[in-house]
Amino acid sequence: MGVTKSKIFTEHQNKLAKIAKVLGHPARIAILEYIFKANTCICNDLVDEIGLAQATISQHLKELKSISLISGTIEGKKVCYCINKQRWDEVQQELVNFFKSDQDASCC
Repeated sequence: MGVTKSKIFTEHQNKLAKIAKVLGHPARIAILEYIFKANTCICNDLVDEIGLAQATISQHLKELKSISLISGTIEGKKVCYCINKQRWDEVQQELVNFFKSDQDASCC
């Protein structure tokens, strides 16, 4: 696959595409659902809950952190993750605005 020509798109389009890309993996959705369900910071439970290797989970957590959907705190040798509620609300609003943008479309 070729390199995306992100410079020809607006900042908003690139930002929304990055969000979609990060949310576009079922493991990341499962991680977010688990953290929401737990309603607390998650430290080591993810490997057991999701069923993927620790290295794979770490890579998915890194992607979720790259758009600030989760934040991590260090407790001893553990890193515990929580939903970044403010960022979650922002992402939710961006997606709502995007999906609402076609309401006036009257083609076909």
